[in-house]
Amino acid sequence: MSVPAHPKVYHITHVRNLRAIVEAGRLYSDAKRIAKGFETTIVGMSEIKRRRLEELPVACHPGTMVGEYVPFYFCPRSIMLYILYRGNHPDLSYREGQGPIVHLEADLRRIVRLADECEVRWAFSDTNAGARYASFYDSLDHLDKVNWKAVEATDFRNPAVKDAKQAEFLAHESFPWFLVEKIGAANGIVLEEVQSVLATAEHQPPANVEPSWYF
Repeated sequence: MSVPAHPKVYHITHVRNLRAIVEAGRLYSDAKRIAKGFETTIVGMSEIKRRRLEELPVACHPGTMVGEYVPFYFCPRSIMLYILYRGNHPDLSYREGQGPIVHLEADLRRIVRLADECEVRWAFSDTNAGARYASFYDSLDHLDKVNWKAVEATDFRNPAVKDAKQAEFLAHESFPWFLVEKIGAANGIVLEEVQSVLATAEHQPPANVEPSWYF
């Protein structure tokens, strides 16, 4: 499968975090969030987050760690969302399921264009950026290193597909809210929460219930 002409990227977060994101005008990396003392609803696994902060460098930007970047997947309905949906992983303390999780969609090429103009570091990986064997790239010329067939796959029982589907885009330290082009919710109740937050926001991306983005 060839590289899509206009690839999108997706950040997942709990709907309770949305108001703080909108008020700050940006999403923050784990490292920046911790440094600023922000309280958020954490949906990831604490040990993996620790490794991303302390042990896993982004090789194409020496001196930086994965946890210093805001992470995005190249698809909705990610492996991480599946883990939240199942809710039975031993390292997962979050137990609310996928229902309250919202997807924030953005356009990859637009992100990179603005980041380059502002000299903000970014990268992408060919698998889970939390894996020690991940390779990192800082040029869109290498987008063919992403296995796009695996990214689009809905059946990820094959370990190789599961690995490749978890490729990530990383934005250093923070990500501007105005680059979010669309919000996806699992159901109408969560969509109402999203719309309530957006009602007073300067930037109001369209928000919809997106059943195909969920399990």
